[in-house]
Amino acid sequence: MATEDHMKKTMDPIVSLCKRRGFIFPSSEIYGGSNGFWDYGPLGAQLKRNVREAWWSDMVTNHNELAVPDGAAGTFHMVGVETSIIMHPKVWKASGHYDLFHDMMIDCRECQARFRSDHIATSQCPRKPSMTPGDHEACQLTEPREFNLMFKTIIGALSGEENAAFLRPETAQGMFVNFKNVVDSSRVKIPFGVAQVGKSFRNEITPRNFTFRSREFEQMEMEFFCHPDDSRQWYEYWRNRRYQWYVDLGITSDNLILRDHDADELSHYSVGTADVEYAFPFLPDGEYGELEGIAHRGDFDLRSHMEGKLVRAGDELVVETNEHGQPTHPGSGKDLTYFNDQTRERFLPHVIEPAAGADRATLAFLCEAYCEDEQPDDKGDLKTRVLMKLHPKLAPVKAAVFPLIKKEGMPETAGRLYQDLKEAGIASVYDQQGAIGRRYRRQDEIGTPYCITIDGDTATDGSVTLRDRDSLQQDRIPIDTVVAEIHERLRN
Repeated sequence: MATEDHMKKTMDPIVSLCKRRGFIFPSSEIYGGSNGFWDYGPLGAQLKRNVREAWWSDMVTNHNELAVPDGAAGTFHMVGVETSIIMHPKVWKASGHYDLFHDMMIDCRECQARFRSDHIATSQCPRKPSMTPGDHEACQLTEPREFNLMFKTIIGALSGEENAAFLRPETAQGMFVNFKNVVDSSRVKIPFGVAQVGKSFRNEITPRNFTFRSREFEQMEMEFFCHPDDSRQWYEYWRNRRYQWYVDLGITSDNLILRDHDADELSHYSVGTADVEYAFPFLPDGEYGELEGIAHRGDFDLRSHMEGKLVRAGDELVVETNEHGQPTHPGSGKDLTYFNDQTRERFLPHVIEPAAGADRATLAFLCEAYCEDEQPDDKGDLKTRVLMKLHPKLAPVKAAVFPLIKKEGMPETAGRLYQDLKEAGIASVYDQQGAIGRRYRRQDEIGTPYCITIDGDTATDGSVTLRDRDSLQQDRIPIDTVVAEIHERLRN
């Protein structure tokens, strides 16, 4: 008997299930699709929303600024913002994105295909997919050249460079430019975090691996502002906490690593960076793909928006200047320092940034949840069962209600229970079509943790069957305790 523990996962059945059950569709599919863009179907939209809400609850809603979390250096405040997708072009010049946000691109003059230079070894030649670009005799590859990843747009009715702007390639800058607004308008004190969930856009040269690398994606980012003397400790705290978030939501530690960047990997401004990485099925055995980066950014970002674009000069970050000694890309000139009214100290905060992709996280949870086993069908014959072992907090549907048959008052009783579950805020479905075994299989395949069946005994003893997706255990419980029981199981 095959079990999920011994089954090598691949992307093909996962992608197929996502399409078949309404998790993820190719964007504009009826017109042939749009490369690098994806649409979330009914189940996928709810799953991704649950991922976002799990992150937001952990970061903002459930945060208690009066308590010291395990491993933290002390108490801290946490707030959320929502900033615009299109920002002033000077934001991206001061931050460095305008000049530095590039990938190296290679073209084939023969077939007009384009490739990221660092992806050549793992790409397929359009003429012969068994070969890599450049190996086919007809290939004529160009030298690598820079390609700006930001999407350009025009503000207003007039075209021209003076009206040019960009769709944001990340959500972080909206939080940096609003640092003073948050401090001045709220009661937060250093240390504090500013969280945001929102869309970002990058004109990827070669989108690949399903939703892992897309041109439109959603980020879950938090900027944590702290005193420079405490920043190392806070970096270690957030590095460990963000890894644990994925474990708590069902990703086994066997498929997850927390990898510290080597010195030659660090960005020019980074004091330290660690990635939470997952063993995606599209990667070779032993390799991992990035889920989230936790970066110690020092004072780089607030300094950039104060003074202008920064570049490294030896051990220091200095403002880049032109031939006239003026900043190449000036900052705002605004004072973004923080004044501690208790210690009477003024300083420029350091920033710790945990930055996660909602789409990548959703994909990782889908990959982790996909399982196949063998279970007896209605006739007792062993059949392959596909199930999604999604954590109950993430599952799009929490409970399914079935009348065993369409008579003897069972549909009416099942309908009332379904209504009770919906009124209690439990995402539920009602299904009376087909044999009970087939209904169970449908719910297993979309990840529903609990199924409740109303049968002939319900009318006499007031009990129903509660079935667990993972263990297949079936318990008889009173129908008037179902809502409370589901609530309790979801909390645990």
